[in-house]
Amino acid sequence: MATPPRYPLLFNPKARSQRGERTLRFLMEHSTRFYLCATNSSDEARTMAARFAAEGEPIVVAAGGDGTLNAVVAGLAGSKTALGVLPAGTMNVFARELGIPFGNLSKAFDVIEQGHVREIDLFEANRAPFVQMAGVGFDAMVIEETTWESKKMLGPLSYLLSAVKVLGEKPPAMVVEFSDGRREEGVAVLAGNGSLYGGQFKLFRKADNQDSMLDVLVFKEAGYRFVLDSLRGLAKGGVDLAVSTEYFQSDSFTVRSQGEVPIQVDGELLGRASEVEFSQCTRRLRVIAPEEPIISRFGEVMRAMSPWPKRTPDPTLSSVS
Repeated sequence: MATPPRYPLLFNPKARSQRGERTLRFLMEHSTRFYLCATNSSDEARTMAARFAAEGEPIVVAAGGDGTLNAVVAGLAGSKTALGVLPAGTMNVFARELGIPFGNLSKAFDVIEQGHVREIDLFEANRAPFVQMAGVGFDAMVIEETTWESKKMLGPLSYLLSAVKVLGEKPPAMVVEFSDGRREEGVAVLAGNGSLYGGQFKLFRKADNQDSMLDVLVFKEAGYRFVLDSLRGLAKGGVDLAVSTEYFQSDSFTVRSQGEVPIQVDGELLGRASEVEFSQCTRRLRVIAPEEPIISRFGEVMRAMSPWPKRTPDPTLSSVS
């Protein structure tokens, strides 16, 4: 009888939330299936992932939230090693995007065991890889204001409280220059490789993480007008339908600001800069994902409540008796 494979698995042992404790119990119960590698920092997780890739490991598993995932992705970028995902964070946006069960670690592990590999686009902001989304300005400011302690105590609510604080600040103006020569001015920029942002919100309704394009939202208004216009846009069928928001698709673009502004990649603060270059990495990322998305009942309810207009069938394709 063949011995089942063991997978290198990177995780943060300092996680002390209820979800983090459940994850640690799961890892202990399945310890014979993993080479458990506790990491002290994102840099260490990235270095470990790169080492496993260089040694030819076919799969490296990231157990944690989007921050842990981003660090492992940075280490695997450009390699033939596939990423396995055990979602254990607050949002788990990338897992949701791929249809990986984000509320059941056993089912998520089943996806890894099945071993279906999907190749997806990988982009970078100032040479920092990201797999799901990135932001310049407002949302990065929210992340900058949100402490680890508040995330531990309040979960997603901590971001909302930080957003209320940030809304009162006046951001510097930005100019976005796209590779095809288009130019747009604004106060905040969001870029999506996938459609989801912040969990279940389909912010980038045209996004496809296999089309070699980023979907870009440029916001022209700041403060509470930013929120009101976004809500009005969602009510109409998309944030980009608001008067103060523009939607673009591009393989690369540059954001220039009058002053240094915060930048986030996959929900992790990258730092501050007055110029941010977005471009596609030379190679795609290999990810273990279900052949068909595995969606929970809650996910089905959210999909049914989605504000995006459903596609009307083409009458010319109807069968004729």
